[in-house]
Order: sequence, then structure tokens, then C-alpha cells
Amino acid sequence: MASVQKEIIIDADPSAVWAIIGDFTDGPLRMAPGFVTDSRLDEADVRVVTLADGTVARERLIALDNERRRLVFSIIGDTMQPTHDNASMQVFPHGDGRSRFIWIHDTKPDDLTIVMGAVMDHGLSIFKQTMESASEHLS
Repeated sequence: MASVQKEIIIDADPSAVWAIIGDFTDGPLRMAPGFVTDSRLDEADVRVVTLADGTVARERLIALDNERRRLVFSIIGDTMQPTHDNASMQVFPHGDGRSRFIWIHDTKPDDLTIVMGAVMDHGLSIFKQTMESASEHLS
């Protein structure tokens, strides 16, 4: 099993970042508008996320910890079909009003980390821009 880990610093309050990440149903749409074109619940703990390129991922909620600002989910199928996947997203305070966001995917087959890493990089760049733009408008 291989892992890919991405970490960014966002000039936005951790509670504002967590408000998006911790929203299991609509979080992906709010995190990367335009890149994510749809996110909906299919079952009580399963969401279906569609990307602009047509990639679809069914993701099962594993854990949602509001106190630790940590979300854990697993891709369980659709057009993206790893033999195993476990992902976590966590938000930490980082200085005055800033956030450190860590996103990890542990996945099989190992070469899926190349694709996932690229998707994560693109999504994170949109998320950072979206959060910092919203934060500037509130200032």
C-alpha cells in the first residue's frame, strides 16, 4: 500500500476551514467549486462525488471528529475503483488566524497515488484560493 500526503497553510481561521471539510455531503463542492461538479448522499454514510473530468467516486464516511477537526473516509467504488483506500483530512490552528490542512490517502494499487496526488494538488489549490478569498471579504 502506498500513501500520498499533502499539506497546505491557509490564511483562514481553522473553524471556517473545518466548516467546509467537516460537511460530509456538500464539503467537496464548497472546497473545490468548478473542479467538483456534484456531491450528494447516496446512503446515510456514503456520498457520490463527481469531478469536472467525469471521474466519480463513491466515498464512505468512516469517522467525523468535530473536536479534533478530522474527517476519515474511504473510496469504495464507481469510476475510481481502488482495491483499498483510506483517506483523512485534518485542520490545525497555525498561528494567528491561519490553518494547517493535512490530507492523506493510503491506497492500493500503489500507482493510484500518482493520480490521487494530482487530484489532491489541484483541489487544494482551489480550496486555498476559495478560503483566502472569502477570508479577505470578511476582513
